[in-house]
Amino acid sequence: MSHFDLLVRGADIADGTGRPLIAGQVAVTGGRVRVLPPRAPATADRVLDVPGHVVAPGFIDAHTHSDLTTLDGSGTLPAHAAVLQGVTVEICGNCGDSAFPAPYPDFAAFGRAHAAAGRANHLAALVGHGTLRGAVVGHAARAATPDELAAMCRVLDEALASGAAGLSTGLIYTPGSFADTAEVTALAAVAARHGKPYVTHLRDEMSQVEAALDEAVRIARDSGAALHVSHHKTAGRHGWGGTERTLPHLRRLRADGMDVTCDVYPYTAGSTALAAMLPPWAHDGGQDRLLERLRDAGQRARMRAAIADGVAGWENTVGNGGWDRISVAGAARHPELQGRTIADIAAERGADAVDVVAELLLAEAGDVTIISHSMREDDVRRVLAVPFSMIGSDGVPKPGLPHPRWAGTFAKVLGHYVRELGLLTLPEAVHKMTGATAARFGLAGRGVLRDGGHADLVVFDPAAVADRATFAEPLLAPSGVRLVVVAGAVVVEDGEMTSARPGQVLAC
Repeated sequence: MSHFDLLVRGADIADGTGRPLIAGQVAVTGGRVRVLPPRAPATADRVLDVPGHVVAPGFIDAHTHSDLTTLDGSGTLPAHAAVLQGVTVEICGNCGDSAFPAPYPDFAAFGRAHAAAGRANHLAALVGHGTLRGAVVGHAARAATPDELAAMCRVLDEALASGAAGLSTGLIYTPGSFADTAEVTALAAVAARHGKPYVTHLRDEMSQVEAALDEAVRIARDSGAALHVSHHKTAGRHGWGGTERTLPHLRRLRADGMDVTCDVYPYTAGSTALAAMLPPWAHDGGQDRLLERLRDAGQRARMRAAIADGVAGWENTVGNGGWDRISVAGAARHPELQGRTIADIAAERGADAVDVVAELLLAEAGDVTIISHSMREDDVRRVLAVPFSMIGSDGVPKPGLPHPRWAGTFAKVLGHYVRELGLLTLPEAVHKMTGATAARFGLAGRGVLRDGGHADLVVFDPAAVADRATFAEPLLAPSGVRLVVVAGAVVVEDGEMTSARPGQVLAC
């Protein structure tokens, strides 16, 4: 009779492939998994009998901004919201923003920092184009020189060879937005040589989303890289309903042989930096130059006009929606403003909205996060339902009132979209959270429950799992998550963190 460290009995198995649930036992020993028949004799140091539950591979969050979360020594960041949902691997370095080559010089240094700090779950990291460009070119609104582009390619090549998961861009954010298509294509070709994906926050997700998607497709075709579209959406009043065109386009590309996928979060609101609401030219030269411009009444007037009239090639979030759809999520020195819209604050003060934004950014040294209510539910559901989408929270773990997706994404999919709406079957949803994501990002031995796989597991009650996080209380842990196992160690039990910190930065 075999003996194990942990034995989960009585639960149905969602193996991460999308196949129907099966009966069986899941055993853990030495940080690895064994899948046993339902009545196979076995003993374990700990036996968990959970009839009516489901055991699945640990969830893999396809899109986070948690690169530095556990490295914050103040303890103010909501570091464990993801793992409390069952997330055992987070993919960070998204939207062109990674923690190397700055502030950490390389992937290895980034990994050492997390190992020293201790993690409850694992992290895989993309190389951010914006971070790379900032380190080599700086923050000027200009093209990279040939030597600078060659230097970026060398740094990217070294990071990918060391284990980084791919290349990411955030082409609405500076300095990444200052790059042309040819620059990004050259970098994506480096990713292609390593067999790693080009992961992109499109240059526009609003009125020009189709043109932005075409650019991403050209980059992928010309570079040879697989394409992954981050948090696919068609947002803003001029973009609503656009998934009726973008998703069939992606289906045709896949039918023609292109390796293209996307991720999605189950909310109609996004979250980003308040400064991203301002036109690209305002950021020329970096944050210090932005703050300098914000002190100038004439420059504010130019910004006001740019938002009202638009700027060619710029995703104008406010112009596509309005300041009444933008609320303050994090402003450390002004907590009383958190949860309130810019329009409401401006009306209360009898002030212009751009002036309110300028004064708030100056008072917070540029560090203000916002929530943008910019999407429509039918678009969200369409992206969730397509077979080539996977689940990513786009979690921004910042102090204040962060978007509830950081604490609620995976539970919301399972509770609302699977159990309540039937938009997805449970095996389909688990596949989008596990096997599909592991395959996309090269996470060998993860995402599927099979003998010899890494022992990253989640046990949940499909009748009770639900998100509890709201915009008013964004960090409430979900209900219905019984156990989370990372590298064979129990890190969450009955909704509470344990002291185990077995997580590491994974090489892909």
